[in-house]
Amino acid sequence: MGCCESSFLRGHDSDHKINHNGNNNNNNSSSRLPQPSNGPAQPSYGTDSLGAAAGGVPYFSEFSLAELKAATNNFSSDFIVSESGEKAPNVVYKGRLQNDTNRRWIAIKKFAKLAWPNPKQFADEAWGVGKLRHKRLANLIGYCCDGDERLLVAEYMPNDTLAKHLFHWENQTIEWAMRLRVALFIAEALDYCSSEGRPLYHDLNAYRVLFDENGDPRLSCFGLMKNSRDGKSYSTNLAYTPPEYLRNGRVTPESVIFSFGTVLLDLLSGKHIPPSHALDMIRGKNILLLMDSHLEGNFSTEEATVVFDLASRCLQYEPRERPNTKDLVATLAPLQNKSDVSCLSYSFHPFSKVPHFPFWDVPMQGNLVPSYVMLGIPKHEEGPPTPQHPLSPMGDACSRMDLTAIHQILVMTHYKDDEGTNELSFQEWTQQMRDMLEARKRGDVAFRDKDFKTAIECYSQFIDVGTMVSPTVYARRSLCHLLCDQPDAALRDAMQAQCVYPDWSTAFYMQAVALAKLDMQKDAADMLNEAAALEEKKQRGGKGS
Repeated sequence: MGCCESSFLRGHDSDHKINHNGNNNNNNSSSRLPQPSNGPAQPSYGTDSLGAAAGGVPYFSEFSLAELKAATNNFSSDFIVSESGEKAPNVVYKGRLQNDTNRRWIAIKKFAKLAWPNPKQFADEAWGVGKLRHKRLANLIGYCCDGDERLLVAEYMPNDTLAKHLFHWENQTIEWAMRLRVALFIAEALDYCSSEGRPLYHDLNAYRVLFDENGDPRLSCFGLMKNSRDGKSYSTNLAYTPPEYLRNGRVTPESVIFSFGTVLLDLLSGKHIPPSHALDMIRGKNILLLMDSHLEGNFSTEEATVVFDLASRCLQYEPRERPNTKDLVATLAPLQNKSDVSCLSYSFHPFSKVPHFPFWDVPMQGNLVPSYVMLGIPKHEEGPPTPQHPLSPMGDACSRMDLTAIHQILVMTHYKDDEGTNELSFQEWTQQMRDMLEARKRGDVAFRDKDFKTAIECYSQFIDVGTMVSPTVYARRSLCHLLCDQPDAALRDAMQAQCVYPDWSTAFYMQAVALAKLDMQKDAADMLNEAAALEEKKQRGGKGS
């Protein structure tokens, strides 16, 4: 792709393709389920529909045990992500499938030996849950049934559980508007599952609510599986289990509503309070005493009253007196009104680990603040897919969008790729020329010392004189722009580097990173492939770098 043909000049390519991962043991493509609908259109708070936000959910598949061992380094303890670690009877790992071109993380739940003695029952149950696809779920994408091994594979949610953010937070507690959003999103997930004929959810609690790469809360799909022969649908203290479950040991749709009520109490109080105790306080009009003190009064008493009333209805002793999932959504949806900028004191500066989001940099969707802002995490930026050609260290760094690694490579490469791009006569060595080279030297020092704003100024002085043209200077200034969160300017400089040196792979790599930063993933992937092909050509004896 020549610089004149860059799609940055043509416009954004908005096509989204479904990516598949995982293999059926028999390599039978008929085992793939068709991609189900995302359900009814829902308002989006900080992300698009699942397909747009994550590049599509893979079709449900059967995985081999060898694939999952490779993804987790043979189920290494370093890959365990479940809260109780190795002590839990069913451990959850994170991993990366070796044959997945998108390099996405997955979550793998490994059950205890013989937890599901009947392999057909396990497979049937997994396929039933695997049909569900919704942006409010951490969707199930596969399973493994090999000998005594029983494993489930789901989308990986990188930003911890609701329990971690409510009960074990370090820097900041979840603000009130985010708690309301969690309540609505989980209600929407339950309503979708109910409408799809899967109304039962086992052991709904704060550990089952996960946060995705955009900070949006999602409901874990693992709780949708009928429990194994141990018969335990609730792992928590009996004080938190529905009263009818204590009587007959059965989970019903009304039991799920009761458990949702306990999650509402968690969101209100910031603590895991037994429902009976909370109900006594609600009846005694001691609502403010129940509220999380860490909110420091930053909540609407009117909204809190609505949520307390809903929790009280969910926790009714008689199942028939509890609301249904549609009632939950109808009650919580009107409370989603976070459109002000009072929470936008966080931002993510490229040279700092401290999050802070200036409000003018935050894209509002439907006038609502994105979840990643309210959760206090940096905005997720997805790198381009792995190219078809083998990658050099520069290519690998660009595919990972690792700006620090790119900086180190450009510092080490220095100006060796500029050889032959300038031929100066003796007459051109004027004072102006010396000043220009001095500006470049100052830019190099600033670039090495990671003073990227100064580097931009000095390199701009060098470029503006125009006597010498250096592709390396353009590449370096392009990286400086990326590190200063200026992807448009970074793309222009990378394109200029290509104009100076048309077969220079570094120019293509820098364009790929800038395009990915601009959310033009398809063009970024094409550019990354083109850069890798140029490097491969050079290794075979062609011209390039």
